[in-house]
Amino acid sequence: MATKLYVGNLSYSTDKEGLERVFSEYGTLVSATVIVDRQTGTSKGFGFVEFEDDACAQKAVSVLNGREVDGRRIRVSEAREKDR
Repeated sequence: MATKLYVGNLSYSTDKEGLERVFSEYGTLVSATVIVDRQTGTSKGFGFVEFEDDACAQKAVSVLNGREVDGRRIRVSEAREKDR
């Protein structure tokens, strides 16, 4: 089962490809998304990556949480389901 991770404190210059490049070192990605403002199209400073394998996702969390990417220390944790 795929595991989705939340990635916070992203640089506003980090795009989907940059996110994929950083996280794909730790396993096969199902998806990578940078959340953008609907009106301006600019990054909101966070995104999500989804790994095929839970062990790879957990390794990415332990290695990348607090690591500097594009000049900012990112926060990485397992994503929580959105309350509706």
